[in-house]
Amino acid sequence: MFFWTKPKGIKAFRLKSKQFTEDTKVLATNQGLYNGFLSAGLIFSIIENDIKIALFFLSCVTIAGIYGAYSTKKIKLFYLQAIPAILGILSLIINII
Repeated sequence: MFFWTKPKGIKAFRLKSKQFTEDTKVLATNQGLYNGFLSAGLIFSIIENDIKIALFFLSCVTIAGIYGAYSTKKIKLFYLQAIPAILGILSLIINII
């Protein structure tokens, strides 16, 4: 979110040009803010020790990963985003049982 147009962000995300980063800055900022809220929700669930909150936010991450992979046709997004969230959900369910 903060480094999208900076050399570190361009390198980390393998972006093609500085112009592309400027053209997509608003989208990247929105995505970064969204991910920040998901992270805050998961941290809150840990602080509150509330499995229901954790399951909700992990479900949101899973859905976002599935949609991201589908909409961009990049299965890598599913593996990087949805699989860890699914593993988190399974871990919570196993600990409940």
